[in-house]
Amino acid sequence: MDLSRESPRADRWQLRRQTLSLGRVPLLMGILNTTPDSFSDGGWFYDAAAAIDQGLRLVAHGADILDIGGESTRPYSVPVDAEEELRRVMPALSALGARIDVPISIDTSKAAVAREALAAGAEIINDVSGLVRDPEMLALAVESGAGVCVMHMLGTPQTMQDDPQYEDVVEEVIDELRARRDALVAAGIPQQRIALDPGIGFGKKTSHNLQLLCNARRLHELGCPVLIGHSRKGYIGRVIGDDQADRTAGTIGTALAMACQGVQILRVHDVAPVRQALMLFEASGGLSPD
Repeated sequence: MDLSRESPRADRWQLRRQTLSLGRVPLLMGILNTTPDSFSDGGWFYDAAAAIDQGLRLVAHGADILDIGGESTRPYSVPVDAEEELRRVMPALSALGARIDVPISIDTSKAAVAREALAAGAEIINDVSGLVRDPEMLALAVESGAGVCVMHMLGTPQTMQDDPQYEDVVEEVIDELRARRDALVAAGIPQQRIALDPGIGFGKKTSHNLQLLCNARRLHELGCPVLIGHSRKGYIGRVIGDDQADRTAGTIGTALAMACQGVQILRVHDVAPVRQALMLFEASGGLSPD
């Protein structure tokens, strides 16, 4: 199976204090939602002690990055203010920052939340709005030196699934991510600090998600690390014909397909089974040498 040969793949992601090396096997960004209403695990880790335990568990299972978020961005989710988001994320983030070595990412579109998280040791700003929703976020990213993850989304979480339409979803997402990358570089964020995410499930129908996944290697054209967040998402249930089924196996299937296309980072809930599947996939010859 062929890794992406069409465009050179980014081989590192520069964060505030660390540089992540990106090899043949994708790094895993473990998801820690400290929310009562996320689409898959809402309420499971709302309690700070439960969130801390889960964060430690994800790292023990092999997470290379820990992504902590306190506001659900599922379709039609209800926004929360910065004070509430901070109340949800900071106890776990502060405690984990003192106990783990892997970089912490703050999943937020609010500069006030990102600022507190960075002060507590976070290395990455993961903003589903692409650093545009909060006018203070771009300046914070420039000043802090944080790694940033920029995602494509059509609309907002409250509107994104209201019949999204594209002429050519692959070309349009690539063009929009390229434009956002260029705007960030022009503002003073070096390209090596930028990861790009096509936003699976964010303003896309199942057909759009599958087209993007089938063409993930095209994202290497942009010269930045590629991050795919497909874990447990609704397209899996629709492809297998059972919206109520456990989506772990489907998440693993897509993870292997992404590894074949040279995707560098996978954002997942179930770190242990995805890590094990990637290890056996590589050991069994599923990945060609670079």
